[in-house]
Amino acid sequence: MSELPTTGSCVCGAVSFAISPPYLAFQYCHCSRCRKATGSAHAANLFVRPEQFSWTSGEEHARRLELEGAKYWGNGWCDRCGSQLPWLSRSGKSWLVPAGTLDGDPGRRPDRNIYWDSRADWYVSETGLAHHATLPPRS
Repeated sequence: MSELPTTGSCVCGAVSFAISPPYLAFQYCHCSRCRKATGSAHAANLFVRPEQFSWTSGEEHARRLELEGAKYWGNGWCDRCGSQLPWLSRSGKSWLVPAGTLDGDPGRRPDRNIYWDSRADWYVSETGLAHHATLPPRS
């Protein structure tokens, strides 16, 4: 695996960051909080130690929410465009990095699904769906 940093950013480009391997974990989370925060079937999250994360621009636009009563869940976002952004865990031991915010390949694939029993009733594994390089043909 490459030891070069991987960069990430928000949609509007106001915020950018870099992470360096080796990563602590890469997982899909199917809990209801992650589904609501992402608007998707699951969150795809990388975890890095604090010394492996750095803001490269726009840190002043990064916001964070720690949901009261949630031991491990939080959320980070850009105050200009609303894109999800990395956030530091309450313990300060790791950064959660939404994989969709990365600008390139981190050189690692997800290791596991967590909160699988909480997955959305409508979720269908991507291996069971048709694949299209762009939009599907009109029918």
